[in-house]
Amino acid sequence: MKVPLSWVREYVDLPAAAAHEVAERLTAAGLKLESIESFGYDITNVVVGRVLTVEELSEFKKPIRYCSVEVGEAEPRWVICGATNFVPGDVVPVALPGATLPGGFAVGSRKTYGRISDGMICSARELGIGEDHSGILILPADTPIGADVVELLGLRDDVLELEVTPDRGYALSVRGVARELATSYGVPWRDPADVEIPATAEESYPASIADPTGCDRFVLRRVDGFDPKRPTPMWMQVRLTRAGVRPVSLAVDVTNYVMIELGQPLHAFDWSRLSGPITVRRARTGEKLETIDHVVRVLDEGDILITDESGPISLAATMGGVDTEISDVSTELVIEAAHFSATAVARMSRRHGLVSEASRRFERGVDRELPPIASWRAVRLLAELGDAVVVPGVTDVSASAPPTVITMPADHPDRVAGVAYGRETVVRRLADVGCAVSGEDVLTVTPPTWRPDLTDPNDLAEEVIRLEGYDRIPSVLPHAPAGAGLTEPQRLRRRIGRALAGAGYSEVLAYPFVGERDLDALQLPADDPRRVAVRLLNPLSEDEPFLRTSLLPGLLKTLVRNVGRGFHDVALFETGLVYRPRPGAPERAPILSVDRGPTPEEVASVDAALPDQPFRVAVVLCGEAERSGWWGSGRQVSWSDAVEAARIVAREAGVELEVRADEHAPWHPGRCAALYRGDVLVGHAGELHPRVVEAYGLPPRTCAMELEPERLGARAEGVAQAPRVSPYPVAIQDVALVVPAETPVAAVAAALAEGAGELLESVRLFDVYTGEQVGEGNKSLAYTVRFRALDRTLTAEEITAARDGAIARAAELTGARLRGA
Repeated sequence: MKVPLSWVREYVDLPAAAAHEVAERLTAAGLKLESIESFGYDITNVVVGRVLTVEELSEFKKPIRYCSVEVGEAEPRWVICGATNFVPGDVVPVALPGATLPGGFAVGSRKTYGRISDGMICSARELGIGEDHSGILILPADTPIGADVVELLGLRDDVLELEVTPDRGYALSVRGVARELATSYGVPWRDPADVEIPATAEESYPASIADPTGCDRFVLRRVDGFDPKRPTPMWMQVRLTRAGVRPVSLAVDVTNYVMIELGQPLHAFDWSRLSGPITVRRARTGEKLETIDHVVRVLDEGDILITDESGPISLAATMGGVDTEISDVSTELVIEAAHFSATAVARMSRRHGLVSEASRRFERGVDRELPPIASWRAVRLLAELGDAVVVPGVTDVSASAPPTVITMPADHPDRVAGVAYGRETVVRRLADVGCAVSGEDVLTVTPPTWRPDLTDPNDLAEEVIRLEGYDRIPSVLPHAPAGAGLTEPQRLRRRIGRALAGAGYSEVLAYPFVGERDLDALQLPADDPRRVAVRLLNPLSEDEPFLRTSLLPGLLKTLVRNVGRGFHDVALFETGLVYRPRPGAPERAPILSVDRGPTPEEVASVDAALPDQPFRVAVVLCGEAERSGWWGSGRQVSWSDAVEAARIVAREAGVELEVRADEHAPWHPGRCAALYRGDVLVGHAGELHPRVVEAYGLPPRTCAMELEPERLGARAEGVAQAPRVSPYPVAIQDVALVVPAETPVAAVAAALAEGAGELLESVRLFDVYTGEQVGEGNKSLAYTVRFRALDRTLTAEEITAARDGAIARAAELTGARLRGA
């Protein structure tokens, strides 16, 4: 809503405050300021002139006219002009040499087209009045010559653009903003709706309401003898333009002017094109209406229509029809003002994709008492400005609408805000809003008709609080309740994030929605459980309508974006929830009532419909794991780096992972590791399948890992255990074992650790060999085995016994034999 301050000042005696100060008052009252725009302050030395003579310069291909103009000086001035919409005798605005126009455009005396142009005749656009630059602005013939155009037309003004929330429909009018400012400054105001309307029992035009749920008041007035050729006065054009409305014609401009001034939308019908009585009703199946934008609209049974005997003639509260619209020859007009259902108008506007200035106001709530006042104001302006004659009588059809009455404890605003306002302040502020208040400890409040949003005690408390000032509410920090701090799962999640970040991974928050294309790109089989996903009823994008069942799609797309921007060595991780529907669960959760708390059965029904939401951690990495440099070549990432990321996570949980070969999409069948904690599968890691790499556009040999930390099990005693460090020397033994090629490396290491006993400190693989020396179908695994005791230096006999025990256990469990034996 754009509000010219000069218009507001007509109805409220504001102090000589700058526009930004006024805006601050409105912001404090709950009306959000979008912008402040100033007009006319940069216009100087533009006066009123009368065209005396016009000389056509025929030697040029386009129209060029050399005009003498009287500007109130001793001698007329000669001006070059290319417009052709004026004749000698017309009164026009003239920018004299030394003048400035909007945008800092300077006007001087210069030679052009072989003549000296001593100034400039201005169009409306050149004066900052709208966008019309098709011709020169013609002023009324009785405008005083030599007068300052800026002062005469009121071009200097400040316009506040406000964002009006749905519960502040009254602020979509100069009247509503003026009332708020009067309350804020504590000064009187003059209500433009406070007018005397002559009483009459005559009907101006027959009308009826068939459906009171859609329209509960319908008012019609008539004027005859209207002169459609009369131009809209310049002061009205300026105000409409400043308010963001394009001037069209006098009749249309009057209806728009009253709408902006009072907040009541109006519509003008051509009386000669109406057929019989008007009825306001709902649409019928199969009905159509061509609106004034020349679109034929198929109507819905919920649409509110204004009809006559010929059928629909207007889409109520939204847009009129072409069959009864006024034209440049209409002399008999019927002015309609009504009160329509806000909900019905909002649905109708969205159904047809048609948002108008009228619908914006009706769907936010319009004062039910305004239609007779606004229609009277409109016909009086048409009579005053367009030589119309107001036809006696008024049609005012209305359905009963009992007033809203709210009971509220007088201290309710105090308890809501935590501020002691007192009963007198509460009553005074509610009276400022326009409420009728009675009662002592319990107040009985009747809100005004222009505030349909006030329906319960909390609404009234909000009015008291905002008018007293939100800045008066003290800031009180809440007391933190006693507690045990973070839970162990929460601490584990934080440790995992810190550990991965310390290992060189960057954390990201990827988009949590996926589509069928993402699941196909992962090469998931048709029966894969990850293809069963929760579909959103109203997704942000139809291409991604599912909640994710894996963290990988979002991470892979983030990796692609980074690589596409020149980052080729990337390691990313994410922690978050995935959503896995339960077998047999209902497709939708039930919608519970909000007038009470849910029953245990209702809570259970909601829980049954919710998907499982396990917490996952995933990593993706590509490029070099160890960077190249002057020290030599680097090392490309491999499946082992993804497995190591899983081990980093497991160490933070205080457990060891068992790694087994597996085949599981989206990983490469020969480079995929299944991660186990005992017999529990916790996740997978390895190199992605080449088809997945190609589908996502990833770099070759991209690797990934995903696991569920909750499956790792709890850390012993729930706290981190620091390892005991022995002060005695370590004994190091290298063991080379030959095993069948398909034997997992981890199985051999586990067997060595089991056989070595309590003296073992660590087992580390440092070499894998395949070749003729170990035989076909075999491989050689070389391990470094470290032994150490906590209380003594180990003897040679103890070291040998531990080494032999480890080898023997490996031979027993995996068939290993010492290389060279």
